[in-house]
Amino acid sequence: MEETNFNNFEAQQKLPNATPVIILGVLSIITCCCYGVVGILLGGIGMYLANKDIKIYNENPSGYSNFNNVKTGKILCIIGIVLGVLYLIMMAVMISYFGMEALQDPELMQEKMRELLGQ
Repeated sequence: MEETNFNNFEAQQKLPNATPVIILGVLSIITCCCYGVVGILLGGIGMYLANKDIKIYNENPSGYSNFNNVKTGKILCIIGIVLGVLYLIMMAVMISYFGMEALQDPELMQEKMRELLGQ
């Protein structure tokens, strides 16, 4: 009869923050246009949790099974942060070029756009 050694078998655990990191990454991309700040905030929290899980994983790589989820979530968080920053830059340029009054008044905005396009 064949003997099996179960003493060397370790049950792989799941990293504790893998699912929240993915959720925060997706939400940071979705909310990046909410003045940019919300996407940056959610992406930053997701990055913090992802880095915590990466440290845990690096201590015992064979003990965890869902490291790919953490990597995917971290990439989503980076994308959300970048989109949020780009949106903030775009809004700052629009405010400096058109002014806050034009952004609040659609007719004034159309007039400024016509001037910009030379019509």
